Amino acid sequence: MTSAPLEYEAVIGLETHCQLRTATKIFCACATEFGSVPNTQVCPVCMGYPGVLPVLNQKVLEYAVKAGLALNCQIAAQSKFDRKQYFYPDLPKNYQISQYDLPIAYQGSLEISDPADPQRSKRIGITRLHMEEDAGKLVHGGSERLAGSTYSLADYNRAGVPLVEIVSEPDLRSGAEAAEYAQELRRVLRYLGVSDGNMQEGSLRCDVNISVRPRGQATFGTKVEIKNMNSFNAIQRAIEYEIERQISALEQGEAIVQETRLWDDARQQTLSMRVKEGSSDYRYFPEPDLAPICLGTEVLDQWRSDLPELPAAKRRRYQEVLGLSAYDTRVLTDDLEVAQFFEATVAAGAPPKAAANWITQDISAHLNREKLKLADLSLTPTALAEMIQLIEGGVISNAAGKEILPDLLTQGGSPKDLVAQKGLGQVSDPLVLQEVIARVLTDNPRELEQYRGGKTKLLGFFVGQVMKATGGRADPKLTNELLRTSLAAAVAQS
Repeated sequence: MTSAPLEYEAVIGLETHCQLRTATKIFCACATEFGSVPNTQVCPVCMGYPGVLPVLNQKVLEYAVKAGLALNCQIAAQSKFDRKQYFYPDLPKNYQISQYDLPIAYQGSLEISDPADPQRSKRIGITRLHMEEDAGKLVHGGSERLAGSTYSLADYNRAGVPLVEIVSEPDLRSGAEAAEYAQELRRVLRYLGVSDGNMQEGSLRCDVNISVRPRGQATFGTKVEIKNMNSFNAIQRAIEYEIERQISALEQGEAIVQETRLWDDARQQTLSMRVKEGSSDYRYFPEPDLAPICLGTEVLDQWRSDLPELPAAKRRRYQEVLGLSAYDTRVLTDDLEVAQFFEATVAAGAPPKAAANWITQDISAHLNREKLKLADLSLTPTALAEMIQLIEGGVISNAAGKEILPDLLTQGGSPKDLVAQKGLGQVSDPLVLQEVIARVLTDNPRELEQYRGGKTKLLGFFVGQVMKATGGRADPKLTNELLRTSLAAAVAQS
């Protein structure tokens, strides 16, 4: 008798490198502008010349502490930098200044939505957050003149750019959870203004540590690292592939090797890169050229008071106070600029649900179609609130709002003025509508007779005729009420 097959579960943790949004590098005054001409943002300090001394950028420390506070971390009263031996051509001084045993922040957490049930949340532990410098960039290529030859070009503009590395606890169990964690982490950093989180520019890069084990087993399996994934989709797919690869290997009696792998997006699979180094391979020791960091209570309290309302708190407020759906709440809070636009629209007098509908539907569709951001639009929150108030007050119809919205988006201006210019004011005078309804019933005797015979679905036909006769300006609610009364009277007379 064969035993039932084992059920496995994945154990996943993420190491996320986030480039801080400072004007200069972490230990020198070189610029950090993305896309500059290669090797034009370098100096003796970031190039590792003999005799130079690093000086910590105070804004880097501030941003790192604020990120730690936002992630519910303990902030170290005393912290220090360490040298990590790094013998790769993309870091010219052959060591990286990082933090090892005394990071600036530790023991935190991040709340994410459960991908299986967005109404529920899950707490993901944060092991540590530490500061470090980035390495340069290698560009690999080949020569058309010499078949089979290859070369590598080094761009050191990125060497010394400030990073925080955020290490999660192994609390994630699926690729979907890992992608959600990475997205929420980016939201938090963007809300803080400490990082732009642009994955396509390398500002946010994730390494995944993943192992599998029989469900119910307490000990972890052998960990494999997948390096430098720069999209949420790639994170999810790489993890899903690696889970299947490791389970398949275990079921065939193969041992999992602790190694570093890369995600090949074209092949949709992970490929072995190297056997994983341990901390002993890096030979850490305290950085002799930088003094220890000692944070006072006063400055820590000041930075804590600077923190904005974060995404999770904003989502709760939108649902509990403003009465929005979980879907609307998530769309509105995904980007701080959108959330601020929404809140300004509500502050200008628009009902929250109506404002949410216009922003998440018509305005969002325009932005996606034209590949724009809210800041590119001529529409202001005040103008959107004014338009919504015209609709809510019965001055114009919803259709009229959709008609003037394109002009507001591209040219701006006053909704009231546009309504007057286009003659879109809603007809809500009962006497005027009664006259129109009387003409419509007279002009459509066959449909009226069918209605009298019990075909009441023709009410929609008559509403359409009234709308056509008024150029779409008839008040829909009042039109329906008056039509029902008129048709009831016509039925009674038959």
